[in-house]
Amino acid sequence: MMIDTHAHYDDTAYDCDREEVLRELRASGVTQVIDAASDLASFEKILSLVHRTSGEDGESTQGESPVFYAALGIHPENAKEWSGKVREVLCRKKRENPKRIVAIGEIGLDYHYPDPPREVQQRALEEQIEVAKELALPIVIHSRDAAKDTLDLLKRTDAAANGGDVHCFSYSRESAREFLELGFHLGIGGVLTFKNAQKIKEVVEYMPLSRILLETDAPYLTPEPFRGKRNSSAYLSYVVKAIAEIKGISAEKVLETVNENARSLFRIEE
Repeated sequence: MMIDTHAHYDDTAYDCDREEVLRELRASGVTQVIDAASDLASFEKILSLVHRTSGEDGESTQGESPVFYAALGIHPENAKEWSGKVREVLCRKKRENPKRIVAIGEIGLDYHYPDPPREVQQRALEEQIEVAKELALPIVIHSRDAAKDTLDLLKRTDAAANGGDVHCFSYSRESAREFLELGFHLGIGGVLTFKNAQKIKEVVEYMPLSRILLETDAPYLTPEPFRGKRNSSAYLSYVVKAIAEIKGISAEKVLETVNENARSLFRIEE
């Protein structure tokens, strides 16, 4: 059994064969997936996946695909889209899907490009953290080229009150220490298998297994030996193997622990 804590199966990359892909996931041992939103338009696409694969009790209604859960929020690249209207929609969707929406995300700061302006991103992040607190939900953080500002804002807003995940973690060991001290989990995915990924390998070696979350960010960041192709949660086993080798423990122990981490943080049933 494998839980993918961060993927994007609503992405157009799967439009031509989505049902086939989902069947392949279940056959490969993937039982649960958290699909993370990027903009308002993605909310309905993700919830469509959730409704098709999950009953109110959390069990698969089809039996041939994983059970899907949703993380809803506005990605920092789309921060200009955040508004009071989007906030109302998000809160309404949570009321309508109390067990299926398990986090606010992905939200955060991305300074790789100059637009949206940093202050716009920061305002959207802070207001979405407020929503997470109101709804008693953990947050899923996207942070690129913005470690200090992300940490400062998370500290100032007590953002870890309901837990959180820094997805696709890419910063240094020292930054990892600071996020961990705040109470966050770190999402580890396919990048760990890359030959030049020494920094993230050092982070995985340093951090406790109890704070690692397994993720793909599918369709992006495909692990070796499939790098360059469309990603899939079926490839999670390669990330598990890499973590096990770094930690010097069995893949079974890794999988058991990271699955429990995911269930505990996002309050999803086994």
